[in-house]
Amino acid sequence: MVKKNTDILQNENTQSQFPPVVAVLGHVDHGKTTLLDAIRKSNVAGKEHGSITQRIGASSVTTIHEDKPHKITFLDTPGHETFSRMRSRGAQVADIGILVVAANDGVMPQTKESINMLKTAGIPIIVAITKVDLPEKNVEKVKQQVMREGILLEGLGGDVPYVEVSAKTGQNIQALLELVLIVVQVHEVKKGTSASGSFSGVVIESRLDPKVGPRATIVVKNGTIKLRDQIEVDGIYARVRTITNEDGKHLASASVGDAIEILGFENVPSVGSIVVTKGQAMEKPVAKVQVMTPEPKMPMGLEMFSSRTPSTHTLSVILVADTRGSLEAITAALPKDVTIFLQKTGEITSADVMMAKSIGAIVIGFNVKMPAKILQLARTEKVLVKNYTIIYELIDELSDALEGKILAQEEQILGEAKVLASFPFENTKVLGIAVRSGRIAKGDKVRLLRNDDVIGESTIVSVRLRKEVVSKVEAGKEAGIVLSPFLDFTIGDMILSHD
Repeated sequence: MVKKNTDILQNENTQSQFPPVVAVLGHVDHGKTTLLDAIRKSNVAGKEHGSITQRIGASSVTTIHEDKPHKITFLDTPGHETFSRMRSRGAQVADIGILVVAANDGVMPQTKESINMLKTAGIPIIVAITKVDLPEKNVEKVKQQVMREGILLEGLGGDVPYVEVSAKTGQNIQALLELVLIVVQVHEVKKGTSASGSFSGVVIESRLDPKVGPRATIVVKNGTIKLRDQIEVDGIYARVRTITNEDGKHLASASVGDAIEILGFENVPSVGSIVVTKGQAMEKPVAKVQVMTPEPKMPMGLEMFSSRTPSTHTLSVILVADTRGSLEAITAALPKDVTIFLQKTGEITSADVMMAKSIGAIVIGFNVKMPAKILQLARTEKVLVKNYTIIYELIDELSDALEGKILAQEEQILGEAKVLASFPFENTKVLGIAVRSGRIAKGDKVRLLRNDDVIGESTIVSVRLRKEVVSKVEAGKEAGIVLSPFLDFTIGDMILSHD
């Protein structure tokens, strides 16, 4: 029995111990997020651009084990090679690591990297062999490959437990959760931690929200954090204004093992940094965490300014990303001849465009808002502005540009529509829309927005005007459209059609 954790368990006596923090690591497309979807009965994977996890996601579930409720906190880490440091962060913050290996694919480059990270972190490991429902599975081959990487499995001369699972059929999902709790007991995970001790936590993600300021996602490693507490991380201070869980529910406090988001920091804290009560001296590390060198304090929105003068022999960029983790991954993967003149989290502003014009740079966004007025300003000022939702497309295009290939021009907004209704259609849903400007046409790439937040990208595969199938519909008309892949839309969402 598994249910999504919508209420923080207030009575510690209902659990045998504090919730373990479990990092899920493995190669790209081996089913890490889909496995967690099966556990928490959600659909995170379907909402991710390019079907890959591009940041660390934190969530909790409550499961019944030995007739008692137990909470488990999961960290889902990216599998693409660019996100090595983000995977490392997840492994080092966790109490237990689940190594995901697909039964049809076996050990791959990021699998090996994840194994090394888990060994370095020194935490107990569970191997989850996924996709065992596929006809081309080869579980025995996968076991042997894992053994060759130094992970000695139970029953094969070692003590590392493993389980064969299928997110599609639900096979052994409950067994995996129970195995996590057994490992907790055997290895005495959380022994010595205290909800009443000195508070400490680890920043696993952070970003600048233009509306509310710096946001930080932390995992609580010891003690309890409450509203209005004064905390600090690397000289950056905060009075806790809000504490929210992964469902967006506001909490009065959070304790050991909880993954939460906090508002109230003066500046965006560095990922991997340790958060403590203000003025508290750290006697010893609370986790095996690779702490990044803190950045100097800067005005909100300006997180890093490079002192390097853009060279005529390099490609100069202003980089704006959704989170600090994304910035970290992108900057580590960029070709050496790309000069980052400015990098920050938040959204692309007119100041970014004008700065790019003055220094001869381009503006690169990753998973950020792209207001129409910014695109118009960029066209007027003849500044190239590009926004990406998949990191390897960003890296590949910049690499091509350095080789002399022409970088594709900035996107053009072809039409804008509002979602008014939803209709069932075969195995999907039709979006009933009202076209507000431009036109909406079959084959268009579209971006789904909700309160200016990007929900996802898709393509229009069908347009109907009343019962008639048409190729496009103009401003002032209402129509029905079908998207592929499907996006989880709601009434009031906006559709932006772009080239």
